[in-house]
Amino acid sequence: MFRFEELEIWKLAISYADDIYNLIEKLPINERYNLIGQIKRAALSISNNIAEGSGTSTTKNFKSFLDISIASLLETVNLLHFARRRDYISENERIDFYQKAEKLVKKIRAFKNSLK
Repeated sequence: MFRFEELEIWKLAISYADDIYNLIEKLPINERYNLIGQIKRAALSISNNIAEGSGTSTTKNFKSFLDISIASLLETVNLLHFARRRDYISENERIDFYQKAEKLVKKIRAFKNSLK
C-alpha cells in the first residue's frame, strides 16, 4: 500500500472528484472541451497532487504539493461558480460542493501544518 492511500485527505479528495464527475454529466455537450474538461482536470489534480507529494523525499516538497492541491480545489470552486452563473447547475448543487470544498481545504491545511 502506498502512503497516500491511507490519508483521509486523499480519500476525501478522490471522493470529491468522483462527485464532480457525476455532477458535470448534466452540463451541455458543447462545454465538453472547455468547462467540462477544465473541471475534470482541476478535480483530479486535488488527489493527484496529494498522491504525488506523498512520494517526495522531503516534507518541504510534500507541503508544496499540498499547496497545489488546495489551489486545484479552489479552481473547482471558481468553475462551479461559473457553471452556476450559466445556469448549468443549481444553487443547491453549488452550495453543496462549496461546503465540501471548505471542509477539504481545512483538512488539507491541518494535515500540512501537522507535517514536521
